[in-house]
Amino acid sequence: MTSQVPPTEPAPTSGARPAPLVVAASLAGLEGAALLLLAALEAASIESERLSLGLSTAVFFLLVGAAVLSCAWGLFRMASWSRGPLLLTQLIALGLAWNVQDLPLLAVALVLVALVTLAGMLHPDTMRALGALPEADPRER
Repeated sequence: MTSQVPPTEPAPTSGARPAPLVVAASLAGLEGAALLLLAALEAASIESERLSLGLSTAVFFLLVGAAVLSCAWGLFRMASWSRGPLLLTQLIALGLAWNVQDLPLLAVALVLVALVTLAGMLHPDTMRALGALPEADPRER
């Protein structure tokens, strides 16, 4: 008598990453990468007359960029701790967009990325995936 192994069931859909979460994490990752690029550009332009300012600015961009990338990765992995810092980052980006309104292309880009990222992080599917909202009642479907 041969024993047959029952087929494995597919993974539950509750563990799947919702599209708004993936979009938000991706955009946050791009923001982190842009900050790392700014750190590299600042470090490359350091001159002896402004050594202290250039070095501190480069280190600041490096640390913030690494933190944003870490939170973006956490959000992609559906870690609920990452949502708070990324929400704050997007609010800061909106304030920064107001400050650079003399450069309309940059201001519009900052606003669009921040709003899309906020929408993705505050979407009900994302909040359910992160455990911030209870699962939907099956009777409502």
